[in-house]
Amino acid sequence: MLVVGVDENGLGPRLGPLVVTAVSVSATDEPAAKVALGRPGRAFAARINDSKKLVSYKETALGEAWARVLGAAIGAPAAQPNELVRGLSLDAEEHLRAPCPTDGDHADQCFATHDESFGADDALLGAVRSDLARLEKRGLRLVSVRVAIVCTKRLNDAAARGTTRFQVDLHTMERLVLDARARGGEDVVAVCGKVGGYDRYGDAFGPLSGRLHAVACEGRARSEYALPGLGRMAFVRDADQKHLVVCLASLVGKYVRDLLTARVVRHHKRTMPHLPMVSGYHDRITNKFIADTDHLRVASKFPEDCFERRAVPGEADLEDDESDSTKTFELDDLAPTSLVDPASRV
Repeated sequence: MLVVGVDENGLGPRLGPLVVTAVSVSATDEPAAKVALGRPGRAFAARINDSKKLVSYKETALGEAWARVLGAAIGAPAAQPNELVRGLSLDAEEHLRAPCPTDGDHADQCFATHDESFGADDALLGAVRSDLARLEKRGLRLVSVRVAIVCTKRLNDAAARGTTRFQVDLHTMERLVLDARARGGEDVVAVCGKVGGYDRYGDAFGPLSGRLHAVACEGRARSEYALPGLGRMAFVRDADQKHLVVCLASLVGKYVRDLLTARVVRHHKRTMPHLPMVSGYHDRITNKFIADTDHLRVASKFPEDCFERRAVPGEADLEDDESDSTKTFELDDLAPTSLVDPASRV
């Protein structure tokens, strides 16, 4: 069984890209699949969990360690951070650079790699390798790791067309699951973090739109679909806290998101080195950073569409403010196709 965990990092910030990550593992049997789909046990919880609990933009070593170890395991070892990002990226660098401004050094905001280096020490890397080896002993073999990067310019272009960041996130998840299916060569069981406040995803599909799909369930805690030729795809509330394979995707994506956001911040503080590094989120320090560097962007004619995100009017109404669910998602929660009402097919 091919199990895929998908999660986003950076859906709501003011600065930096949206990063969506997929980790695919082959499970030798049902007990192994339950490991992939279950909560990380105590043996793993210190290094596999919701990335928001384990990693911050100031402390990225654990996310880096997982990205490096998983990258090396799929044949993409890296000596430098940028090499790692290229090795994991779903899209070629040429595609990522396509929207970049050609004036001056503006593109350096996202692609300059000076002052970057790895920070995870050998002890941490060794511990993460041991965790991966233990997962292999429990019947999980890593198949692929892919990171999709959606820059601020592309998010703003989408907003100008009336496409919300939630739709961009969903469509990027679809691309990653399709890629995992192609790489794995078999139907998938994919678990994705819930997108915004969606309960019904069929009408919002992008790359999967027009494909036959059957609704297994649709609700606030979980929405699940069976798609012939692809497998099963579930969107689960708080997936990055409940499912080991999604935790791994979240950790890798958090590292990549923080790395790329740090490039943005360094680029705009070059002539004001006293300014702090910031997370890019809606916090006081980020807000002050944006205000303090405004005159520099104006003077250099830096395109604002490449710097700060805009929202589609009414986009905030899609935020998911549902209370936390205590339901744990298990392999049995994936409804068999035979139980799906044929009338739900479109």
